[in-house]
Amino acid sequence: MALQPIASVSELPPGSARCFEIAGRRIAVFHTDAGFLAIDDECPHEGASLSEGAINGECVTCPWHAAEFDLRTGEVLTPPATENVRSYRVVVTDDQLSVEVE
Repeated sequence: MALQPIASVSELPPGSARCFEIAGRRIAVFHTDAGFLAIDDECPHEGASLSEGAINGECVTCPWHAAEFDLRTGEVLTPPATENVRSYRVVVTDDQLSVEVE
């Protein structure tokens, strides 16, 4: 596993999300009340960008068809999606955000 620096903490204000290209993957990073959480950006149902979805606590709702995912684990919580997405560990060092990838 390797830490990939992605942004400064100030670039991702509370309640926001952003997609980053990391090690050939599109990873959505969310700034929630629980801290910074990251999952694959692509909804497995039809490919919507999850970073564009609505954040509710530690969950995100897909902007296209309203499937919900747990931001801590990547688990799909509601249909129409039926597959989980991968989750990633986010590390904060000073003002730097990094995502741990394989």
